[in-house]
Amino acid sequence: MGDIPSQLVTLDDPFWSPRLEVNARRAIFHQWEQLEASGCIDNFRILAGDKPGFREGWFFADSDAYKWLDAAARISATQPSPELSALMDEFIALLGRAQAADGYLYTYNQIHFPDIRWANLQIEHELYCHGHLIEAGVAHHIATGSESLLTIARRAADRIVADFRDAGPEGTDGHEEIEIALISLYRLTGEMAYLAQAERFIMQRGRMHPFAWTIWRQDKAVKARRALVKELRQQYVEEHPEHAVFKLPPGNKSAEPKNSQLRSKLSGLSGKMLQQHAPFEKQKVPVGHAVRFGYLETAAAMLVREVAVMENHPTDDGDNGGAVLGDKGWAETRPYITRYIKAMEQAWERMVTRRMYVTGGLGAQPGLEGFGNDYELDPVYAYAETCAALASMFWNWEMALLTGQAKYSDLLEWQLYNAAGVGMGLSGECYLYNNPLACRGGVTRKAWYAVPCCPSNLSRTWADLGSYIYAAEVDKLTIHQLIGSRVKVELAGVPVAVELVSRLPWEGNLTIRLQPESPAEFTAAVRIPSWAAETARLAINGQAIELPRLHTRLGPTACGYDPRRGRFAALRRAWLPGDEITLQLELPITLQRAHPKVKGHTGKAALTRGPLVYCLESVDNPGVDIFSDRLRAESLHAEPAPELLGGIWVLRGETEAGVPVTAIPYALWGNRGEAQMSVWCPLC
Repeated sequence: MGDIPSQLVTLDDPFWSPRLEVNARRAIFHQWEQLEASGCIDNFRILAGDKPGFREGWFFADSDAYKWLDAAARISATQPSPELSALMDEFIALLGRAQAADGYLYTYNQIHFPDIRWANLQIEHELYCHGHLIEAGVAHHIATGSESLLTIARRAADRIVADFRDAGPEGTDGHEEIEIALISLYRLTGEMAYLAQAERFIMQRGRMHPFAWTIWRQDKAVKARRALVKELRQQYVEEHPEHAVFKLPPGNKSAEPKNSQLRSKLSGLSGKMLQQHAPFEKQKVPVGHAVRFGYLETAAAMLVREVAVMENHPTDDGDNGGAVLGDKGWAETRPYITRYIKAMEQAWERMVTRRMYVTGGLGAQPGLEGFGNDYELDPVYAYAETCAALASMFWNWEMALLTGQAKYSDLLEWQLYNAAGVGMGLSGECYLYNNPLACRGGVTRKAWYAVPCCPSNLSRTWADLGSYIYAAEVDKLTIHQLIGSRVKVELAGVPVAVELVSRLPWEGNLTIRLQPESPAEFTAAVRIPSWAAETARLAINGQAIELPRLHTRLGPTACGYDPRRGRFAALRRAWLPGDEITLQLELPITLQRAHPKVKGHTGKAALTRGPLVYCLESVDNPGVDIFSDRLRAESLHAEPAPELLGGIWVLRGETEAGVPVTAIPYALWGNRGEAQMSVWCPLC
């Protein structure tokens, strides 16, 4: 199934359009200011010889600058700005001066340890940084047509291929970004060496034995290097008292269970934290660091898609939105592919049914920044890093295109509105890194973080939102996301203009207008969301269409929300200019109940409406103990609140004692200063 780039899609959506405007006009410039203030950009100037100074930040700080560049490029594709273009051009020129003659670019080593390369891959994020450089190069070329950054990215990728083509089993990254980047570069250039290297990296996982010795040895080396750098920095500051660097305010700390740090260390030693405990085809349970897990799954899904397309064995059962899964031909060429697909499906099932919060957030262990055990979903301990939700969205998109199954697009929608949507404040200049589902205070949005991976990662994803809405094949259009937008595609050899009119998540009546330049027969597959699975109504030109029903019995999920109930309605006919598809989605307030094995949730429910999870925030509920006062479920109703948080719909009701209660979308909490918050509400 063919992706449709975001620059071909025009968004006109009441929920997302204002947020994308803030992302393009405020957030991206705020992020650049923070990168400058923290010394991240100066690191490249020091390396290039443009100015004196001492390198600042973590050894992986380069990646934050590359993600900003990636985000800026994607924004430029749909919302160009001369000021932003000038910043990008200036930074790209700087990267060209900083890059080594052989393509290597990693300021930490080049400045402090010029004779060392690829020494501590599990910890120091060397390949991770190169991966984000490559992704930025791809995004910039697609957005602008320029070769400037792509040339730098390809030189870096060529260096990696040359150095790792014949590497042993230790030649894999501790953060699985490089595989995504290499496949993205292959998709752009068609250069097989990049796809082959990504395949080698993925296949080498879980084959470092004993891993405990590997990680202990690398950790010891990393600590020694950091101690030396710290000593050198102190000496530099003493000699240059004028040297000052931006001091960050303290970040938000997640509450941790007593054994959190011990479990984190054991996970690291076993390899589970970095998904190095087993070959990929045997990783059927989501474990370890949640962001890394999502990146690895994304890379594997991308690899499978490319092999399937390469072997040219498409299949489609007619009502699944389109698929690229192949048959024996390609499976025999790449015998691991079938095993990879099964592993991904099983891991996804386990994640959704046992290890995911009701918001779609991932990561119940703060010390690990990752997964806990089955049904371990304490709302207070929830780490649920914004980047983990983004990684899951990337994975779900690739799985949706690979399999044509609506459940993946359904989860992408849910995480987009909730687990990822919460990451950026309404101003575009403050962010959440970890996202608890219950907070008694002490959590506020920050302008920046010591590890600022989430802000620019979120910006680049939002900027690319248009690419997640549609997919097109020869004679099939699939609508994955119900976001107000317009696009023009060719179907059955005929140009077709598509307009999707939507007021989700506030109102549920949607219209899809199809305008082929001449009559054309093709399939329009429309996703019916899981949250409207039983009540949705579909019509073509006013004539009702019977929707497909679920024929599979589904077991319960840990959190109540179940994306497996989503499905596609495949509408095939000879379409005429002016044909309309109408989709009516009821938006009732739903009480999501946790699985009995999830501790501490008896008698409680999470309030949802459409694709939104709601929460109680103390600022809206004076005189209410949002953690213990019981709500009357029958009193809950939705109503617009145009004066609140830029214009939203709230849920109103009352407690058992008759005190009024207001719930707001979880994605919008924390925009009015420090407050208490709870997603799970006690009920009468």
